[in-house]
Amino acid sequence: MIVTAAELFKVAYGRFAVGAYNINNMEQTHGLFRGAIQSQSPFVIQISRGARKYADKRMLEAMIRAAETIYPDAVFVVHLDHGDEATCYDCIDSGFYSSVMIDASHEPFEKNVEITRRVVERAHAKGVSVEAELGMLGGVEEDIKVEDGHACLTDPDQAKEFVQLTGCDSLACAIGTSHGAYKFKGRQSIHFDVLEKIQQRLPGFPLVMHGSSSVPQSEIMRINAAGGKLDPSACGVNDDEYLPAAKLGVTKINIDTDGRLVWTRVHREYFRDHPEDFDFRGPGRVFMTEYANFIASRSEKLGSKNTLSEVRAAILEQRKNKAA
Repeated sequence: MIVTAAELFKVAYGRFAVGAYNINNMEQTHGLFRGAIQSQSPFVIQISRGARKYADKRMLEAMIRAAETIYPDAVFVVHLDHGDEATCYDCIDSGFYSSVMIDASHEPFEKNVEITRRVVERAHAKGVSVEAELGMLGGVEEDIKVEDGHACLTDPDQAKEFVQLTGCDSLACAIGTSHGAYKFKGRQSIHFDVLEKIQQRLPGFPLVMHGSSSVPQSEIMRINAAGGKLDPSACGVNDDEYLPAAKLGVTKINIDTDGRLVWTRVHREYFRDHPEDFDFRGPGRVFMTEYANFIASRSEKLGSKNTLSEVRAAILEQRKNKAA
């Protein structure tokens, strides 16, 4: 069942966070849906502009529609990740996406408000939720690259003003995380003080945490042992901080890099151990199982495990009351 982010976040707020995962191919799609059903969790399936170019937006839509049939118990949001204005409109008008993210965080505050407000008006007319971003995360994710010197945390007072001016449904905040595998140095972590101040100014409003992969050292070590050359100092978000963040209003947590690490580790180890093999279906099968297990493990850390039946019932009740 495809739901809007607004519907899902209303159920999750203050209790658990929903995992948001990017997909690019069939194996990721199967693994994501299997892991969500395995852990009985709702989720957000994210499609980036890079994925739309790589696989073709029509192929991605077809895969997700097929997965919805194969896994009929799944409850999920179809979300555009880091969209520009034109891509947001394309997704809104497609009638398929239930949520879009307009990322104008690189613009001055007034321009960000102006662009976001236009997208909100267009999206809400079609019943589509809108995520916006204020503040800038450092790091690299596909075509997004922000040097550490240009990264900036979200100002809590500006966050309140931004939401009031734009009417967005959720806000991605810069609270110390960053895109990619190299997030933190030393003991640096999430700025919970900033998060608390934002929640105080926006009580009950859904917040989003980008760049939240945990980058397990075990994955880095196994990849390098199988021929990889990743920096062993790569460090991510402590996954034990997911649930405390959820208690402070974070309803969506983006986890992409970790899935890429699982893919890399599975394929490097498979062909190291089976050098005579050339059939990509071998590692593909392993990856789908490993990725499903990974998704299930994240659901537990997010607090969303075993909430699926409750979430479905609550959203159906929301829709019933809205129609009455």
